[in-house]
Amino acid sequence: MKTGGQLIVEALEAQGVERVFCVPGESYLAVLDALCDSRIRTINARHESGAAMMAEAEGKLTGRPGICFVTRGPGATNASPGVHVAQQDSTPMILFIGQIERGMRGRDAFQEVDYTRMFGGMAKWVAEIDSADRVPEMISRAFHTAMAGRPGPVVLVLPEDMLVETADAAPAQRAEPVDSAPTPAQAAEFGRLLANAKRPLIIAGGSRWTEESVAALRSFAESFALPVAVTFRRQMLFDHTHPNYAGDVGLGINPKLVGLVKDADLILLLGGRFSEVPSQSYALLGIPETGKTLVHVHPGAEELGRVYRPDLAVNATPGAFLEAVAGLTPPASPAWIGQAESAHAAYGAWSVPPTSGPGAVQMGSIMAWLRDSLPDTATLTNGAGNYATWIHRFWHFRRFGTQVAPVCGSMGYGLPAAIAAKLLHPERDVLCFAGDGCFQMTGLEFGTAVQEGANVMVLVVDNGMYGTIRMHQEREYPGRVSGTALKNPDFAALARAYGGHGETVERTEDFAAAFERARASGLPAILHIKLDPEALTPSRTLSEIRAAGRPR
Repeated sequence: MKTGGQLIVEALEAQGVERVFCVPGESYLAVLDALCDSRIRTINARHESGAAMMAEAEGKLTGRPGICFVTRGPGATNASPGVHVAQQDSTPMILFIGQIERGMRGRDAFQEVDYTRMFGGMAKWVAEIDSADRVPEMISRAFHTAMAGRPGPVVLVLPEDMLVETADAAPAQRAEPVDSAPTPAQAAEFGRLLANAKRPLIIAGGSRWTEESVAALRSFAESFALPVAVTFRRQMLFDHTHPNYAGDVGLGINPKLVGLVKDADLILLLGGRFSEVPSQSYALLGIPETGKTLVHVHPGAEELGRVYRPDLAVNATPGAFLEAVAGLTPPASPAWIGQAESAHAAYGAWSVPPTSGPGAVQMGSIMAWLRDSLPDTATLTNGAGNYATWIHRFWHFRRFGTQVAPVCGSMGYGLPAAIAAKLLHPERDVLCFAGDGCFQMTGLEFGTAVQEGANVMVLVVDNGMYGTIRMHQEREYPGRVSGTALKNPDFAALARAYGGHGETVERTEDFAAAFERARASGLPAILHIKLDPEALTPSRTLSEIRAAGRPR
């Protein structure tokens, strides 16, 4: 006989879980006690939002659910940003929430919340484990649900008294995601549609990708000489130096790539949903009729036809689809010959970092140095803000699994994600880019990095304001600044206070040496980069945006 807490840990072990992220709470002490005897590593974060984002990042990197434990009420509420990221980013994740005792339900007990109502619109499945003997069943279902079709978050609620209840139950075997694949007729129809196209384009996105399917995409694109674009923050799906790479369909998009998408007569939307950001606010394709031939491949059948009516809808994972079409014969003289090279040349011109601009720190030069100095296994994480444009536009992602960023645009994501990435791949360089506003939403997790020996490198790009909001503010209400200024601490001193390495960079020429010292320190590090507030984006200054604004 084992307690509910022991059964939960035993079930996680059977699923191959290596670490859980948490903020401890008295509502699930029995689970924490069972973890004492487990090989599973317990990472205690400083705030539930950080713990949930760490779990989501691990799910994003591994394709298997990241695991987070939080306590009831405020703890669960604080974890909701990570659940939202997992939902919008199609990431497998399981959030376990300690709960009041079963006999207290419905009395508005201390920190009582109805989690089905709270998370019902965000999670794929929300359930309460009301009996210890059902633990194996419920956790097996949670893993299958989180990974199936379009992956996403699952929430399991754990009544405190259930966790000390005993039962005799064996854990379920390891769950594996179920593949969906095209029929031979669908593969043949895609071949026919492609053969009749004159300006085809592949747009890759979404989740359910692996190293093997990324390699298969590259091979298919090479065989058919097709240009390949990727969706917002899915840039790691195609090598940016490859001659078939056309760029990312995201924020701050290359105008020539906009033209490429609009001019395409056939689009293979592979794995993604083409939601608001990649579609440029739903302006690139008609809805529901797209105005061109659309082949939509997605592992979640519910996503096919949800916004765009596809000419060929294929319920399949990217890998299964690419395997099915690998045998197609490329045309001897395709009508689109040379288009991939032209698209890549346009991307190459767009991704040359600027070396001049306002202030003594030039982020373009810093990005160029990083691009030349770091290996292609370096993993970059970020949250939300204008600073992320420097990564999206000027970094060359070359390997699968080296980008961890929120499609939903959640601020504060970069540092928790970097910690999860470093724990998963301790041999890699892991860089977190964060704006001053973004960093301060989860910056306390730097203490978690120090405690766990996760030697991440945090580049805090400090311009003394919420830059993206200020940009929109100046455009809509020029010169009327309200609520966007920030009085910031000495971030380098903060790093040292936590026991890490910290340095301040106020000139471009000082960055390389500071970076190398931080890298050699063997400690989690913060480089506090003082950026001129005028340097708002790679192409426009704050004054230019204000001057072009439209006063109301």
